Amino acid sequence: MEQRFGVILSGALLLTTPLAAKSISEADLRPHIETMASDAFEGREPGTEGERKTLEYLSNQWRQMGLKPGAKNGGWLEEVPLIRRGPAEATAHFYAKNQKLRFASDEMVLIGKEADYLANNVPVVFVGHGVNKDGNTPDDLAGKLVFMLSDSADFLPEAMQSPRVRREALVKAGAEAVVAIAGEQFDFAVYRRQFLSRPIGLASQDKKANLEGVVSSKFMVALVTAAGGDWDKLRTAAKMPDFSEQLLGIAAEVLVKTDVSRFSSHNIIGKIQGRKRGSGAVVFMGHWDHLGLCRPEGETDRICNGAVDNASGMAVLTEIARRLAKGRFDRDIYFVGTTAEESGLLGAQSFVDNPVFPLDDIVIALNVDTIAVAPKGAKVSIIGRGTTVLEPEIEAVAKKVGRTIEASTEANAFLRRQDGWVLTQKGVPALMVGGSFADMELMERFLNSEYHGPEDEYGPKVELGGAAEDANLHVALGKYFASAKKHKRKIAENKTGG
Repeated sequence: MEQRFGVILSGALLLTTPLAAKSISEADLRPHIETMASDAFEGREPGTEGERKTLEYLSNQWRQMGLKPGAKNGGWLEEVPLIRRGPAEATAHFYAKNQKLRFASDEMVLIGKEADYLANNVPVVFVGHGVNKDGNTPDDLAGKLVFMLSDSADFLPEAMQSPRVRREALVKAGAEAVVAIAGEQFDFAVYRRQFLSRPIGLASQDKKANLEGVVSSKFMVALVTAAGGDWDKLRTAAKMPDFSEQLLGIAAEVLVKTDVSRFSSHNIIGKIQGRKRGSGAVVFMGHWDHLGLCRPEGETDRICNGAVDNASGMAVLTEIARRLAKGRFDRDIYFVGTTAEESGLLGAQSFVDNPVFPLDDIVIALNVDTIAVAPKGAKVSIIGRGTTVLEPEIEAVAKKVGRTIEASTEANAFLRRQDGWVLTQKGVPALMVGGSFADMELMERFLNSEYHGPEDEYGPKVELGGAAEDANLHVALGKYFASAKKHKRKIAENKTGG
């Protein structure tokens, strides 16, 4: 593979076929995807041998392409401390009027903040959706186990629609334990799988209660009825915008053992030094991670290889780097490969929390994710349309290279599901540009089939026609936005338009 790259960069080929050397082809992308999505990389899960192989491959490739290390320590890798928890053993008993409640439901999953959790005589309270219409939590939650409806409500402030945000508010208010009640929007089976999957979080943002969990609606019916209450009345009362909390007259006795592991993963950062200090920076980013061994032992194929999601994106970034590293530009150009995107955009969050350069320097960030879906000739969609003032310039560059624009905002349905969203929330103009999300029917077909399964592996079905065109579009965008003459930076660009 290395010899093939050497031939492409040879002086003779550059002289005899300059157009071919400048244009990124399907053949250029294929070996990167084939390598990173191979079984040898074990699905690129953070904190595994698959991570080590992935970062070694990317750093070697980026070095060959002409990038310089861009991390704070002068190397390629920026540390991202992570924490993983998984349930090991749990028993919970509930009491009313000093009598142990007996009811038929085991639809409850509990997980502790630390390895061992033991609590007796903990008051149990129902807090509705967790906050009222003003976004305020109930008073006096200290030392209590609170049950919170996971579903959103019309009266909730926009910032409090997410059950995660409401959970964190209850933790901040002093709740000893926060247990979500699954509902129509957040099904118990989905929640249960999430807990059992041993989710990863940022160690720097470990905003957990001492005990957390999820129960089904059936569990709440059984629990409240056994204590002599009426769950339907409670749930109806919780629909009121000023609902605060309701003590259930129940105390809990809980013993939970949790598998807790703390480890470090890494973002990888490369750089092309600009000529004009202080003129800003262009950022290309994509996540290198995937799901690793995603099926139980005994399954024929246990590896979620992540060929499309997102070996394809890292292949595109690598080939963009090859082209741009040979040029001279006014602005710095950074290439950022993030970790733990699949666990909630964690690598991107770490990048903005601990930036290697001021975020205000970024004139544009272009995220590349799940790019090998659309065929050649696909329209160009923009995820993030309406959040920046850059769309007219992007469309002008796209048209100049022969691409047709998809003007709708339909692709914004994926805005919060990709790394660029984390930068957008910080006021950075961050967008996803390309063909994969221009055809929603095509994208949904992928999401409902190979996506996040062992079937997303390299083979003939991986569509590289559109990926190659998108790669060349990104080269053109990089050249445009890295030029202080072509793109004159404005203060308004660092403000979101939505």
